[in-house]
Amino acid sequence: MSKKILVTDGMDAAAVAKLRKDGYEVVEQFYEPDALGGALRDFDAVIIRSATKIKQPQIDAAKGGRLKLIIRAGVGVDNIDVKYAEAAGIQVRNTPRASSNAVAELALALLFACARNISIAGHTMRENKWEKKAYSKGFELEGKTMGVIGYGRIGRMVGEKGQALGMNVLSVVHRNKPEGAECSTMHFVSMDELLAKSDIIVLCAPGGDKPLVDAGSIAKMKDGVVIINVSRGSNVDEAALLEALNGGKVRAAGLDVWLSEKDPNWTLAQHPSVSCTPHVGAGTVEAQKRIGAELVDIVEESFS
Repeated sequence: MSKKILVTDGMDAAAVAKLRKDGYEVVEQFYEPDALGGALRDFDAVIIRSATKIKQPQIDAAKGGRLKLIIRAGVGVDNIDVKYAEAAGIQVRNTPRASSNAVAELALALLFACARNISIAGHTMRENKWEKKAYSKGFELEGKTMGVIGYGRIGRMVGEKGQALGMNVLSVVHRNKPEGAECSTMHFVSMDELLAKSDIIVLCAPGGDKPLVDAGSIAKMKDGVVIINVSRGSNVDEAALLEALNGGKVRAAGLDVWLSEKDPNWTLAQHPSVSCTPHVGAGTVEAQKRIGAELVDIVEESFS
């Protein structure tokens, strides 16, 4: 019997074709949460992105079926109950390398948009308004200090790109310090020092139990700080950020991720000092091809 793979949130067409050519039966279909677990009983593997969540109810419903492998096409696996799945004999994998550069580049794109008022200036242009004076008070990135919270693959790429633009980079390491990262323009410091010294703060850390940016941490930041989030929506207290934007403590924010996706905080998204995108960090042609190739490798490695 050929192995059967469910793809719930889309996948690079070339990768799907490769799996089918190699003899795998691939079904591309999204299931609502209540129906997903039962459907998984008929598949040997499922490939998901951020829209699909596989938690205890779905895993319980899939028990006793064919499911042996869950693959997250992306970096984070917070939409999967990994420990519960593995305890049920289901392996969980992800593609941590493939989308890193795409996400890092988006972080810089959001930063440029914040620095030069690109989002709001473009919006007013589409309303036939010529507001040159209002949006000619941007700032340059060269010489600024950028604090990167989360110095894994993505964070280090953000830091390196920042240094190439003439910025000084700070980060905090809680586990292993990346070898060779520190230099004259990059230093590891305490969280309090990072918050106090950074002109720009970029969030690249996994989601945790509480926000990294909340009223308390914002109070420790420089006046006029810029905050960029390309990590997880749960890393930002959106109400606290909105209050800080309205009060001027935070000059601007660039957001790709939200606490609630598809129905985000629209007041925050529509704020004139916010440049935002609908979680498109990995959304490049190149990244999707790399993700697809990595997914094929994982499937073939798992079932060979």
